[in-house]
Amino acid sequence: MEFLSQKKGFLGYDANKKIDPKVIVVPFGLEKTVSYGGGTKNGPKEIIKASHQVELFDEELNKEPYKKIGIKTLKPFPIKKNIKQALNQLSQINKQIISINKFPLVFGGEHSITPGSIEPIIKKYGDLTLLHFDAHADLRESYQGEKFSHASAIKRCLDFKNVKVVSFGIRNLSKPEMDFYNNNRDRVEIFWGKDKKIWDLTRIDKLFKNKTVYITFDVDGFDSSIMPATGTPEPGGLLWEDVLPIIKKVCQISKVVGADINELAPIKNFDSYNFLVAKLAYKILAYTFEFKN
Repeated sequence: MEFLSQKKGFLGYDANKKIDPKVIVVPFGLEKTVSYGGGTKNGPKEIIKASHQVELFDEELNKEPYKKIGIKTLKPFPIKKNIKQALNQLSQINKQIISINKFPLVFGGEHSITPGSIEPIIKKYGDLTLLHFDAHADLRESYQGEKFSHASAIKRCLDFKNVKVVSFGIRNLSKPEMDFYNNNRDRVEIFWGKDKKIWDLTRIDKLFKNKTVYITFDVDGFDSSIMPATGTPEPGGLLWEDVLPIIKKVCQISKVVGADINELAPIKNFDSYNFLVAKLAYKILAYTFEFKN
C-alpha cells in the first residue's frame, strides 16, 4: 500500500508527529451507476482537501482525537472499469487493511461500494450490523439493468446471510423495496425520515448493543438544505444534530470496525458541503476510538 504524505492526507496534520496509525483512509471515487446527478468520482479528493480546514480539537470530547488515532491515507489509484471488478478491488484493499488490524474508512464514490467494502469484514467477524444513513432504502434487486447499482447497495449487502441493517432517514423507496422490507423485518429495521421527531432512540440499545458494526453513510441522508451536493438530494432529511447522537450512542455500545461515506458530488466553489463531510468523517473516527474497548 502506498500512502500520501501526512500533510496531503486526511486532516493534513503535522508529519513530525509520530503517531502509530490505527486508521487507513481509502479514496475510492467509483462512479459507474449514477442515475441522476454525477460527480461522485471527485468526492474523495474534495473530502481530503476540505479536511485540512477541520479543527483538530474536538470541544465535545475536550481533546485532539487524531493524536490517539493516527491516520494514513492511501495514494489515489486507478479503479477497475468493470463494477464487479472494482468492488473486488476494494474488497482486497480492505482485506489487507483489516489483516494488520487497522480501521478502514472508505471515501466514495457512489454507494455501490459498500458490499465490496464489507466483504472481508464479514469474513473476519461473522455477524455484522450495518448502521445505515440514507434518503433511500437501496433495497432494489437491480436498477436500470444493473444488479450492483447504487440503488441496490444495501440489497447486495443483505446477500450476505449474516448481515442485518438499521437504516436512518429513509424517505424515498419503490413499492418492491417496501415489499422486501415488510417481508424481511427480522433483518431490516428502518427509522423513517418522516418520523424523525418521534423516533424512539432507546431501541438503539437492543439493535446494536455488543454487536459488530459497520457504518455506511450516504450523504443524501442529510436534508437537501444542508447537502445539495449529491446525486439525488431529498427534502425531509437529517440535520447535523440528528445524526451525531445516533453515531455516538452506537459507538458507545458496540464494536465499530469500519465505515464508508459516499455520494458526495462536489459543487464548484461551494466548499461548505465538502467540509461538512470531512467533519463528519472525523467525528465518526473520534467517537469510534473514544469508546473503543
